[in-house]
Amino acid sequence: MKMKPVKIMETVLRDGHQSLAATRMRISDMQPMLEQLDDIGYHAIEAWGGATFDSCLRFLNEDPWERLRELKKHIKKTPIQMLLRGQNILGYNHYADDVVTEFVNRAVDNGVGIIRIFDALNDVRNLECAMRAAKKAGAHVQGALVYTISPYHKNSDFLKVAHDLVQLGADSICIKDMAGLLAPYAAYDLIKTLKSEINIPIDLHTHYTSGMASMTYLKAIEAGVDIIDCAISPFALGTSQPATEPMVAALEGTPYDTGIKKENLYPLADFFRKVKTEIATDFKLNTNISIDTKVLTYQIPGGMLSNLLNQMKEQGCAEKYPELLEEMPKVRAELGYPPLVTPTSQIVGSMAAFNVMVGRYKVVPREVKDLVRGKYGRTPAPISDEIKKLIIGDDPQITYRPADDIAPQMELLKQQLAEKGYPNASVEDVLTYALFPEVALTFFAENRN
Repeated sequence: MKMKPVKIMETVLRDGHQSLAATRMRISDMQPMLEQLDDIGYHAIEAWGGATFDSCLRFLNEDPWERLRELKKHIKKTPIQMLLRGQNILGYNHYADDVVTEFVNRAVDNGVGIIRIFDALNDVRNLECAMRAAKKAGAHVQGALVYTISPYHKNSDFLKVAHDLVQLGADSICIKDMAGLLAPYAAYDLIKTLKSEINIPIDLHTHYTSGMASMTYLKAIEAGVDIIDCAISPFALGTSQPATEPMVAALEGTPYDTGIKKENLYPLADFFRKVKTEIATDFKLNTNISIDTKVLTYQIPGGMLSNLLNQMKEQGCAEKYPELLEEMPKVRAELGYPPLVTPTSQIVGSMAAFNVMVGRYKVVPREVKDLVRGKYGRTPAPISDEIKKLIIGDDPQITYRPADDIAPQMELLKQQLAEKGYPNASVEDVLTYALFPEVALTFFAENRN
């Protein structure tokens, strides 16, 4: 059998601590190990994007752009990878094309080498602007398809999304399985389907939430996957990725050998074990998150289940929690089977909660109306006329790319910041303000005067 080395993308500096430690790892927790991480031989190190940007500002009093520059200073050989939510950038709403383009340009200029770009609905129209900008800025563009299970998510549907991503210029494709739903043999079939027609590298990203992820990786590797996402062991498993060390060890001496020396990973694990303990103590976090196979039935990521239970308790409706679990899949089906990832997971969850507390669709949050109107993009399944009538009455649905309705924003944002006392704000600061206005102003008040 010919050699087919598997590449590893390391997530400890982003998804690892986002999944297990509420994104609370500080740059000072990372610095001592950056050179060693750079020397391992990883395909890439994911270190920016996702929730890290918000968390830096909101909880750590850190400038996310400064963090990126500091990372780049020490990580010189291995590409730094980031996660971007397409037209949402790193926020929860769509932004104008000029903001998306400027954000991508500044991310690349400050040190990002690979940008993984996804859309919660797999509506590739919401990826066009970011992918074009990333390509032009000289980054490696990884187009992501969000994996989920429904009657509208067959391998042929995912293959169509992959073809669309290739058409938009993707350099590689990521299967993004954020809830750990991808079963081993399903992964084998999906990778084989994609590999039969797609000629660029395929990266598989999954979470250990259901307990299947390592088995899923092995079957994906047998099917020909090129890259797998792993986290060094202290920040692996639970709701994070499979651990790097055992994956490296399992493939050692086989045609899939990663070429990484497992012994070089031990000091990293020892170091990050201490970091995890410190973070848990400093921020009073429970970082021991166990697997929860119920996710396969309810398709709700574990963290969201506990949030929903807390919300029900606060409303004095804890006894209705079992009803909520029954309601979630129904609402998801009625709203067009969106994959449950930010922001659609929150939208479906809040609608289901209102339905069991006050009656079905008696109270409808604005975000649910926007989803049905098409403001987030095209849902995988059509929404029935009956549900549309209930939620938006006779309002029309948007059939074009939602961002076409958004006028350029950069000049206006600069003007707003000047009026708030920052006339000489850097482009990075303007972008920070665009994404998280209130949090940014609090941060600037403490750090820019």
